[in-house]
Amino acid sequence: MADLHAVRPDPVRIALIGAGRIGASHATLLAQRVPGALLTTVADPRPEAASALAEALGVRAAQDPAEVFADADVEAVVITAASVAHAELVTAAAAAGKAVFCEKPMGMSLEEIDRGIAAAASAGVALQVGFNRRFSQDFATARRLIDDGTIGTPQLMRSVTRDPGLADPGSVPPWTVFTQTLIHDFDTLLWLNPGAEPVSVYATADALVAPEFKGAGLLDTAVVVITFDNGARAVAEASFSASYGYDVRGEVFGSRGMVTMGGGPRSALVLSTASGRSVETVRGDVELFADAYTAEFVEFTAAVRERRAPSVTGHDARRAFTVALAAIASVESGAPVELSAAVGR
Repeated sequence: MADLHAVRPDPVRIALIGAGRIGASHATLLAQRVPGALLTTVADPRPEAASALAEALGVRAAQDPAEVFADADVEAVVITAASVAHAELVTAAAAAGKAVFCEKPMGMSLEEIDRGIAAAASAGVALQVGFNRRFSQDFATARRLIDDGTIGTPQLMRSVTRDPGLADPGSVPPWTVFTQTLIHDFDTLLWLNPGAEPVSVYATADALVAPEFKGAGLLDTAVVVITFDNGARAVAEASFSASYGYDVRGEVFGSRGMVTMGGGPRSALVLSTASGRSVETVRGDVELFADAYTAEFVEFTAAVRERRAPSVTGHDARRAFTVALAAIASVESGAPVELSAAVGR
């Protein structure tokens, strides 16, 4: 197994797999904003997508991920392909000796996630998952305040994700609200209550944005209550229809105080006129989290270069996905679900 503490001073040579919306954003950040990263390749099964993005960034295009895994010049892989392909790509990349950054979710079952964790451990390569809120300045500062005891012991917690619209409700797979949207909130709440473990989950969800698609499995509005073993209660809330922009917020109320994060203003500017006061709001995740996305790749390249484990691991992906599975089970049963029961799903 590789020595995770050896130092690698040269730039980390990275290939990205998946040239969709978030893949294009991540590739651009890697090519232009991340010190120590050298984007060499963009791969996508759609050759036109791979070629267009690769040409724009001055890197090589590939169609088959196997080309990337066989390339001795590629040291690390960033996976931004469709969620259902994540697990297979993580395992294949690790088996080829590549460090792996994978967008959430890392897999669509605990078994898939466990295989990825085992493959990375066996190969001795870094494995990081894209929980970007940990790298947003306000959320990171909140965690430091919790760590140093400023607000005391967390008692009540809240995390909100409201996406700015649902363009094609028919294309949303069942349970997406939990496995791909609220998965961020679950990780955030687990991370902001350090040392505590979730013990039960109670979730309710419905199709309020596009009710005509509920029969096809769409759930576009959800509220999840998580109970922790230290007594804290946390609420995670999601909607696929925030007409005013991309709304991501958090709150931790503790025994000595409270800290709040997020809100989505584009700047500190407030316009006051005869019609009232208004603030411009961010309209998408790429804009809101540009600095956080950059920071998580700085962490990833540092972990690869220094041959150490990154600060967000496959085990974090597993914990958050376990909460997602419990939320699904709770909606199906209409009752709270113990986390121990969700692990067997």
